[in-house]
Amino acid sequence: MSIKVVLVDDEELIRAGLRAIIDAEPDLTVVGEAGDGAEALDLVAGHLPDVVLMDVRMPAVDGIQATRHILRRMPDPPKIIVVTTFENDDYVYDALRAGADGFLLKRARPTEIIRAIRVVVAGDSLLFPAKIRALAAQHGGDPRRSGLDEAGLTDREAEVLRLMATGLSNVEISEQLFVGVQTVKTHVGNVLSKLHARDRTQAVITAYESGFVIPG
Repeated sequence: MSIKVVLVDDEELIRAGLRAIIDAEPDLTVVGEAGDGAEALDLVAGHLPDVVLMDVRMPAVDGIQATRHILRRMPDPPKIIVVTTFENDDYVYDALRAGADGFLLKRARPTEIIRAIRVVVAGDSLLFPAKIRALAAQHGGDPRRSGLDEAGLTDREAEVLRLMATGLSNVEISEQLFVGVQTVKTHVGNVLSKLHARDRTQAVITAYESGFVIPG
């Protein structure tokens, strides 16, 4: 089945470039476009995409606000990748904390854009973990920002969370721990549930913010 994508960016040229890259893939298709975050919720509700590529900076409603609106109001929200000019921008980290699944640079190569869409849809590995760790290094380490201590993770779940934070996929974690992939999926599910995290990106952000995982 085709992966449906919605584009939200105030620059028409950027949207046109992304559409050309995405529509060139046999398993991906752009189903809608918006020029501002204010239009994003209705567009997503109308098209029910699998992924939204969301510009983080827009003049009226920015990508952070639009991400929050979509995640709060959609019963089964899509994956959201914020698109930015500067990877160390505080807007990017705020978007990840708001629930975005990852981010892309506007200068990203076509292969990176396609890979990013497929990674977030699969949901079994972290998108660009090194870049997320770099952002976390600037913002993490404050236990007051997280309820991780009260989450009640088992030792094995804590171990899985640490491996998730390094960017390992479920298959790679299973090889590291010498357990089956399905067992890893169960542990990941338990971690997400206990941390009230939408996906592994949110769980990893929580791990860094709490100081449970130290960037480096």
